[in-house]
Amino acid sequence: MGDESNSMERRTLLKAGLAGLAGIALGAACGRAPEPVAQSPEPASAPPAKGPVMTRTLGKTGLSVSIVGMGVMNADNPRLVEAALNAGINHVDTAHGYQNGRNEEMVGQAVKAFKRDAVVVATKVPPPGEGNAARRKVRYLEMLDISLRRLATDYVDILYLHNVSSRAGVLDETMLEVTAGIKKSGKARFIGVSTHSNEPEVLRAAMDSGFYDVVLTAYNFRQDHREEVRKAIVEAAGAGLGIVAMKTQAGVYWDRERLLPINMTAALKWVLQEPSVHTSIPGFTTFDQLETDLKVMAGLELTPAERLDLNEQPGVAGLYCQQCGRCRPQCPAALPIPDLMRSYMYAYGYRNPGLAHDVLAQLDLPGDPCADCATCDVRCVKGFPVRERVRDIARLRGAPRELLG
Repeated sequence: MGDESNSMERRTLLKAGLAGLAGIALGAACGRAPEPVAQSPEPASAPPAKGPVMTRTLGKTGLSVSIVGMGVMNADNPRLVEAALNAGINHVDTAHGYQNGRNEEMVGQAVKAFKRDAVVVATKVPPPGEGNAARRKVRYLEMLDISLRRLATDYVDILYLHNVSSRAGVLDETMLEVTAGIKKSGKARFIGVSTHSNEPEVLRAAMDSGFYDVVLTAYNFRQDHREEVRKAIVEAAGAGLGIVAMKTQAGVYWDRERLLPINMTAALKWVLQEPSVHTSIPGFTTFDQLETDLKVMAGLELTPAERLDLNEQPGVAGLYCQQCGRCRPQCPAALPIPDLMRSYMYAYGYRNPGLAHDVLAQLDLPGDPCADCATCDVRCVKGFPVRERVRDIARLRGAPRELLG
């Protein structure tokens, strides 16, 4: 027992040391960043009581969903998922790659305590990028079957093509064929597409396809193109698509040091005031955060103070990258800057170095991404210090993945 305890201590110390080496000062390994000390010095000791629950119909699926769902990406406590479901949330969202599969396993464990048809379970599987059509179909089916085993279920309610960013990706014939077969087989009731960027293009392509049932899209008050996104959401919802909003909390903090929290209640209300958004999947990792998000369903009207809180902070760039891509043509090294900024947000805003590492692992980066440039001429529309953030987050690649949660 002593050896096991010592091993765990060494593992914990090494994990903290590696996170520090990567420039990520993490008190916790994962999650939407814990509530700022000024707001909540301790997590709630008990799940919140059930309060009012607002529901909307998820487009042509006919599913009645709570307007506040649960994005489970950063959570690692099945009791928190159970508490959310007991409190009236009936929609949980995970993905094949989250926490190397442990996230889906946790969701499966939590959902077992409820009637299966009482919970809308959504997962996301990325379209395979390599191989011919036949091989891509086989690989996609293999990944879905793995996800279903982890979730301990025969089917998911919503299966998303994960992280699609173009019309071509939405209309990929191979993926349309394989997901149509999945739906026919009963392994997924509805098919959707998720997108972090080019949201209007993806929304309209999904609408034009006549195939998809749901779109999971980034939408928040910090997007410069938020009005364009909103218009596309309204059009897609009008055509019968179910609309699920993510990235609603816009990076969680205004600053890397996590001293200036974004008003989570105001940010979520802002999104849900658009009636064409049928539900949302904010991420929460504590009972206090769950209670904060649940209270939004008591009324969506923004108070004057909340409206003020949504104003941009002077001189503060924030952590949320809107994935506009305007930086890429400016970079002589052709670095995937939007992906690097997303990784940075996962590490510093979400306190999820594991997910940040996963994003980096998919990128073909040189040892020191910015070594060939004495100065950086890239100008971010949000004011990000691009070179500083790229070099900072790139160091995380040196940490063993298994130690990052």
